[in-house]
Amino acid sequence: MELTFLGSTSTTGNCPNLYLTDRGTYIVQGTRVVDPDALRVLRERGLPINEGAVEIPAALLGFAPEEVPCTAS
Repeated sequence: MELTFLGSTSTTGNCPNLYLTDRGTYIVQGTRVVDPDALRVLRERGLPINEGAVEIPAALLGFAPEEVPCTAS
């Protein structure tokens, strides 16, 4: 998988970051959600035990292009 860095709202360059993959999908780097109440709601909505969630500022989504090229076959 190839990643293209799209942007960050971090002033130190660590995270959160937004990447575009060569599959036409995004990868988001952010703070892992560990709040029990939030995880309960996510699990109730179908988040599998082997998956996690990250929290990002809304401003990070401003780096996402309006149209994503889909290169998946």
